[in-house]
Amino acid sequence: MSDYRQKSWWLETLPGNIVPNPPLEAYSKADVVIIGGGYTGLSAGYHLKQLHPDMDVRLLESDICGYGASGRNGGFSMTLFGLTKGITKFRFNNEKARSAHIYMQNAVDYLHDVITRNAIECDYERSGYLLVGTSPAQVKRIEHDFKILKQWGLGGTERWDRKRLSEEFHTDFYQLGWFEPRCGILNPAKLARGLKNMAEKQGVIIHENSPVKSFQRTTNGFVVKTEQGEIHCNQLVLATNAYSAMFPALRKLQYPAFTHVVLSEPLSQEQYDAIGWKNRAGVEDARDLIHYYRLTRDNRILMGGGDVSIGQRNELNHDLNEKVFSHLKAHLTEIFPQLKGLGFTHQWGGPISVTLDAAPVIGYLGKDKRAIFSMGCIGHGVSMTTLNGRTIAELITGHRTQRTEMFFVGRKALPWPPDLISYGLAHTVKGLMHLEDRLYYK
Repeated sequence: MSDYRQKSWWLETLPGNIVPNPPLEAYSKADVVIIGGGYTGLSAGYHLKQLHPDMDVRLLESDICGYGASGRNGGFSMTLFGLTKGITKFRFNNEKARSAHIYMQNAVDYLHDVITRNAIECDYERSGYLLVGTSPAQVKRIEHDFKILKQWGLGGTERWDRKRLSEEFHTDFYQLGWFEPRCGILNPAKLARGLKNMAEKQGVIIHENSPVKSFQRTTNGFVVKTEQGEIHCNQLVLATNAYSAMFPALRKLQYPAFTHVVLSEPLSQEQYDAIGWKNRAGVEDARDLIHYYRLTRDNRILMGGGDVSIGQRNELNHDLNEKVFSHLKAHLTEIFPQLKGLGFTHQWGGPISVTLDAAPVIGYLGKDKRAIFSMGCIGHGVSMTTLNGRTIAELITGHRTQRTEMFFVGRKALPWPPDLISYGLAHTVKGLMHLEDRLYYK
């Protein structure tokens, strides 16, 4: 795609002229083929070559690496697994929910290590993550998760009352805060390109502009076909997340929803001083349809969430939603009235992967476990997908670790109903979330 820079400001900021790698052409063979050049696929390829340097690993990306969600997200490295800790505990049980939180703590720490150890230039700041309650019901939800963490005997978070919040932010909007210092913010497109460079240096062969048209089982592996060629492999990794809707074998296991963001012009020093925010932490509120916002390196404010767009399962072109964009711009000045009149320069969107039970999954296609897929990060995948790539590499190479034994590895993903029912169900759930937000969480 020649217009990739138009998909997000993050992609627009990539340095230099990005020339796509040559596409897959003619016939080829490999040990492992990875479909998808986002964080999961790039991390899986990198770690496969680390664990097994002689393995022939090929990666196929339909556009350029980082073109999808990995180049359009909010850039939060955070510990959230699925939805709230209470929901995860209800869905899976207390022990599994606790292990999920530890996995995500490790994921955030591991991404920090990957970025710093490999000197990836991605505007990374370990400035922390702040979950804020802006209504009594949101405060109650946050307090509930604090109690769960205390029961688990896990630290890593700080409780910020109104006085502490007012020291950091010049707003009356916040009533309670949950602060995690280990978390951070970054430029997601630069991270994706950095992971691509790491994978290629390790020996992964990457073909861009190579949309996969189909994959089929053979007697001893798979054949993957693109527009211009085909490749035979022993094992297959489907790192396609929301784009899994394009493949019949995966399409019922998740549903794509679109989240949207707006980006302000750079704040003047006077404007920045007026709002505080000196710690530069990424912020989310505790609604059902959350708002998330953070500062960029040049002190723009990115504001996202508030609503999602939902189309038919195979419609992956709902990036733009003027109603949501208008809401987000208004919400920024609702939090910080002193920024009234602030201009906005960019707005965009992208798909996230939603499983039926709103929880991530690393699964298998077939009992032989030769095909592995990863999906369902629900918009919280920046750190998780990087660690998931390592987990997938360990599964393929037979390395048994705490990661490969996690409960969401190999679990059966609940299938969504047929398309029309799923479409109606998704809109019904969204409507109920809107209603609950208006009644309780506004």
